[in-house]
Amino acid sequence: MLDHSPSPDTAGKAPIARIENLRVSFQTKDGEVFGVDDVSFSINPGETVCIVGESGSGKSVSSLSLMRLVEFGGGRIAGGHLFFDRSKGGEMDIAAADQSLMRTIRGNEIGMIFQEPMTALNPVFTIGRQLTEGLRLHMDLDKEAANKRAVELLREVRIPEPERRMKQYPHELSGGMRQRVVIAMALACKPRLLIADEPTTALDVTIQAEILALMNRLKRETGTAVMFITHDMAVVAQMADRVVVMFRGNKVEEGPVAEIFSNPTHDYTKALLAAVPKLGEMKGKSAPEPMKLLGVDSGAVKPIPGTDQLLLEVKNLTTRFPVKGGFFRRTVAQVHAVEDISFSINKGQTLSLVGESGCGKSSAGRSILRLVEPMSGEVRLDGKDIMALNQRDLRRARADMQMIFQDPFASLNPQMMLRDQVAEPMWNYATVRGKEMEDRIAMLFDRVHLPRSFMRRYPHELSGGQRQRVAIARALALNPKLIVADEAVSALDVSVQAQVLNLMMELQSELGLSFLFISHDMAVVERVSHRVGVMYLGRIVEIGSRQAVFEDPRHPYTQALMKAVPIADPDRRKLEHELNFKPIPSPIHGLDYTAQPSEYQQVGDDHYILTTDSGY
Repeated sequence: MLDHSPSPDTAGKAPIARIENLRVSFQTKDGEVFGVDDVSFSINPGETVCIVGESGSGKSVSSLSLMRLVEFGGGRIAGGHLFFDRSKGGEMDIAAADQSLMRTIRGNEIGMIFQEPMTALNPVFTIGRQLTEGLRLHMDLDKEAANKRAVELLREVRIPEPERRMKQYPHELSGGMRQRVVIAMALACKPRLLIADEPTTALDVTIQAEILALMNRLKRETGTAVMFITHDMAVVAQMADRVVVMFRGNKVEEGPVAEIFSNPTHDYTKALLAAVPKLGEMKGKSAPEPMKLLGVDSGAVKPIPGTDQLLLEVKNLTTRFPVKGGFFRRTVAQVHAVEDISFSINKGQTLSLVGESGCGKSSAGRSILRLVEPMSGEVRLDGKDIMALNQRDLRRARADMQMIFQDPFASLNPQMMLRDQVAEPMWNYATVRGKEMEDRIAMLFDRVHLPRSFMRRYPHELSGGQRQRVAIARALALNPKLIVADEAVSALDVSVQAQVLNLMMELQSELGLSFLFISHDMAVVERVSHRVGVMYLGRIVEIGSRQAVFEDPRHPYTQALMKAVPIADPDRRKLEHELNFKPIPSPIHGLDYTAQPSEYQQVGDDHYILTTDSGY
């Protein structure tokens, strides 16, 4: 097991940070609102304290107060103390410090990793410039020494070809790489305290596993204290020494990680742990079944077997995107996003496509709906050849296949009332009118468990989970046969995610819906799928029944993916040497490149693995 105990030279020392009776207020139209109310906890040297809770519980407000950045977001520290033990000068109260002193402490003695790396990095400066800026300012290094240290930092966070990356801009790096740059920047000046705010939420399992292992290693080597904010209980089990559970601005429970997982005392902590899908929970079960949630009476949980009738058949689907270059912007290469994939989905069943960013999952989903035009292949929905349809007929066929996007805020119109957004597909296709439409809108809000009073609201007045329910109601408006759910629950808190997944399964069982479920969360996929396809570099490398793929993974990439999944159990932590990931080759090939057809070997009843070289 990883040794998570504080190192001997830090044990028994005074805490690096102490938060005492913190209160943070925000001015709203309805008067003063407290984002954090009377919260106290401390962080010792070499210790990781995880702050957990759902959106709006006050996790991020606490961390922004420690950095004194909360004032820039409209907040005010209304009471309490924030003690920080400086390396020189002893303990001070950050709540009373002026901003000029805070500028010296920020980045130098307290580092912060923000949730969204694209907003944390400046798009107009190179990675090298952004990394060396803090080193030259706080550590008084000259240009050459700062550059040398910056390259070392990029190497430490496992970024390949660091010298080349120094000259690149943020948009030229993938999400996982940008997040690693943000981590390198936060660690540049060897801070005494590192605040990590949801640093792995948007990352794939494999990159998340590497980053968690990296942070653990750096903490052990430097004795840095870590305040880790997350809503992912599996990450908490992997990282934490102590856990602080927050709910609606208050601390409701605190204790060592093993104690919180094995013996939670507060009802909210119990509900949070019950809502976590755990890898291996579905062992021995052939059909998906909804999760049992605390305090929600869902009756007897029934499996959802689906039917044997074929609904969607995809054969040899290939989608490539041109790469333009040169003075005349000619096509010089192609991105092989989806390369010769085939699969089928039965009525009332779910096929999940899993894999890490850039493997072609979303492109495959969009190609089936022809939101992206495939280069070749066949797509048949209920016997209808989707690829042969002209624009008018394709529009009609789309009534049978709908999509739920990853970000409901981006896919809903901010200026339209929610009832109008759910009604829009019915207006467009003129399926129902007048009183009948009103009844159907109300029925759809009931279906997705939203109060009818919400029909007159706008998207910004809802939480993320509620917005996602509106997106599901809109997708259901035309009674589709197939719904493509593209990372539909990845941005949601665990308790909200569990409710949305249960809702999708309930609708599947009642309406006979089929889902193409695109995700990188293996535990969620195990819970909802009948069949699973694992994608790597545009190809499906392994496909079969959920039981076959999860209980007997055969392709080396599937095995590596399963090994990387953090498990919500502190006794089953991943060791760094177990994670042996190979760098992903580029999916871009020259115009003269000929891709091999995908060939499969049957290794079980409904279980196939790719025999063509997949590049892994």
